[in-house]
Amino acid sequence: MKFYIRLLLSVTAIIVCGIILFISITFSYRGNSTNVLRVNDITQTVKEQWDNIEYFDYRKFSDEMIIFNSDEFIVYSRAGNVLKNVNSVEEAVNKGCLCLSVSDGSRLMGTVIIPDPDKMKYDMAKQKLIAAALIMALLFILAGAMYGSYVHRNIIEPFKKMERFAVNVAMGSLDEPVMLERNNMFGAFTESFDIMREELKRSRQIENELKQKEKEMIASLSHDLKTPITGIKLLCELLSVKVKDEYVLDKVSNIHQKSEQINILVSDLLSSALDDLGEMSVSCCDEQSDILHELVAEHDSRGLVREGEIPPCLIQVDRPRLSQVIGNIISNSYKYAGTAIDVSYKTNDGCLEMSIRDHGKGVPADEIDLITNKFYRGKSNSSGKDGSGLGLYIARELMDKMNGELICSCPSDGFCATLIIPLS
Repeated sequence: MKFYIRLLLSVTAIIVCGIILFISITFSYRGNSTNVLRVNDITQTVKEQWDNIEYFDYRKFSDEMIIFNSDEFIVYSRAGNVLKNVNSVEEAVNKGCLCLSVSDGSRLMGTVIIPDPDKMKYDMAKQKLIAAALIMALLFILAGAMYGSYVHRNIIEPFKKMERFAVNVAMGSLDEPVMLERNNMFGAFTESFDIMREELKRSRQIENELKQKEKEMIASLSHDLKTPITGIKLLCELLSVKVKDEYVLDKVSNIHQKSEQINILVSDLLSSALDDLGEMSVSCCDEQSDILHELVAEHDSRGLVREGEIPPCLIQVDRPRLSQVIGNIISNSYKYAGTAIDVSYKTNDGCLEMSIRDHGKGVPADEIDLITNKFYRGKSNSSGKDGSGLGLYIARELMDKMNGELICSCPSDGFCATLIIPLS
């Protein structure tokens, strides 16, 4: 603010000095010609000295003078800048000079040409006014430049810095402070913004810490839940061997089926939590392609899978993770289609393509690119069905980590998930 006051005083002083200079130039004039010009004295003196006109002292009357005789021949000349190149009375009239007739009674003796004092004063005043106007213009330009420099340095540039600061905050970058001096006119204002940035940064850190703890808690609970679920499944398998009552066997089978569904959901939840924590890892090794038969059979609890022949080859996969992928896809087909499932294989360009296709209602074309997103569930076929929207997301993430790919498509009927499994 002190700088602003000093600048305002400087600009005011420049303008006042310019105005004073303009007034002094405008109203100050000292003519180079005679202060008082007496026309009668000139003509009378010229008349008296006509016979000795070459000795005429023109300096008592004017700075310049030309005298023509009655025939317009020059009989006396003391020409300067004004009367230069004046060779006739007509030229003198055209240049705005003062023409004085010298006569003896009715006889014209000649004409005296001198610069018009009023015109000279006017021309001189005009030149000085132009000079004063130029000086004033330069002073105003200087004052405007100083003020523009102040505005740019103390207003525009701070606002640009604040704009960049706001963009950084909007993009989530909370580490860069607003670099403005405290004595700046926006100093206190920007200091408040910087306090806000620090508070946002602290809140963001607290939020991230809470999210991290939440993810760790979900991963821990999911891991802890798998132990009792595994116990339930083992108990059901034991009862299915020991119990002979058909009613009890049917109930045990239902318990086993539901526990398997819970196990898949908990596995997906654990995998999602580990993925958020950056700990969902895979360990690939060479495996015979025949293991795919075992993985499919492991998850075909309803016997709906019709499997084609597998080309003999070596694949590079993480067997438990690939089992999880196949289990998620078959489980989805059981849940949403409930039809026969066709599994086919073929080798193509250094990979083994495993296509798992059901014959249900399928997925609408506008949702096919969304169903592998986290927590996304189809709008048309998920109503009334249990699920978390994690199955295909986990399958896609695991295939990516195994350097493979999951491709979802909708043929004429049903839904098809194609696994691109890299060969060794």
